[in-house]
Amino acid sequence: MNFTGRHILSIDQLSRGDIDTIFSVADSMEPYAHRKKVTKVLDGAILGNMFFEPSTRTRVSFGSAFNLLGGEVRETTGVENSAIAKGESLYDTARVLSGYSDVIVMRHPQSGSVAEFAEASRVPVLNGGDGDNEHPSQALLDLYTIRKELDTKGRSLDDFRIALIGDLKYGRTVHSLCKLLGLYQRVKVVLVSPNELAMPDSYIDALRHSGHEVVETDELEPAIAGVDIAYSTRLQEERFASAEEAKLYRGRYRLNQAIYTKYCEPNTVIMHPLPRDSRSGANELDNDLNENPNLAIFRQTDNGVLVRMALFALVLDVVGQVDRESRPVNWYTGSRFQ
Repeated sequence: MNFTGRHILSIDQLSRGDIDTIFSVADSMEPYAHRKKVTKVLDGAILGNMFFEPSTRTRVSFGSAFNLLGGEVRETTGVENSAIAKGESLYDTARVLSGYSDVIVMRHPQSGSVAEFAEASRVPVLNGGDGDNEHPSQALLDLYTIRKELDTKGRSLDDFRIALIGDLKYGRTVHSLCKLLGLYQRVKVVLVSPNELAMPDSYIDALRHSGHEVVETDELEPAIAGVDIAYSTRLQEERFASAEEAKLYRGRYRLNQAIYTKYCEPNTVIMHPLPRDSRSGANELDNDLNENPNLAIFRQTDNGVLVRMALFALVLDVVGQVDRESRPVNWYTGSRFQ
């Protein structure tokens, strides 16, 4: 794939070789993300961060990634703060905002909306999540994290075991991640959810067609007993018809240190796309896991900046220029990345 000027809307666009390219560029971004060096390679460039659905990590990490490459960020958050609330179409919004930006990241509550927006955009558009459909950059940072975590254990992305836990029907992060897993070999995927929130058949069929072993269950403990990665997800309450319906499933799967110790292998990695719902009635990942060295959720968020920097560098065709525009950091950075 030639990334230059391309929209990044779906995992379907990417080959295994493309993933290798993204991850290689992400690795090269570490000195900048970890504040060892500064680059101004995107000096003068503008990112339009268009988030029509609530976001913290995705919005801020995309913005931080662009800033770390030297660019500037302009944001719109919430439909109510945009002309869409006045009836403006996605086409008109795209035509206008792409005149103000060099690249756009968009999140929208409707499936397919980002692709519709991209059709009218005059600049590259990156999908920051479209309804219950996909979240490509989250899946990329998740897989990048899995690769790094497995590497410390002498394992690879071929022939590993992962449990996906929780709301698999509406969870766009796991939808995109399943598509990525299909590019690798001999992955065992255990799907843990209530029957009503099961992974859509299309994703399961695609995994099996790729030769992977797929196990479906509604029981947490036996599912996490033999996996390398336990990937928990939040209940997507905003996708339900009513709050009352969502309450039926809140807190169905809770992982704490006692359960981890009893059922998981000693090096099982714990992941979550965040936010984790820490309310007493939910609590997918208990706070007593915070000191567990295999809790990788904050390594995931750090890795998100690396991957999103890589996407910007590839789409705007500056990968080979990043180091030329660099200098050492001249402020105190602390030890947060050690």
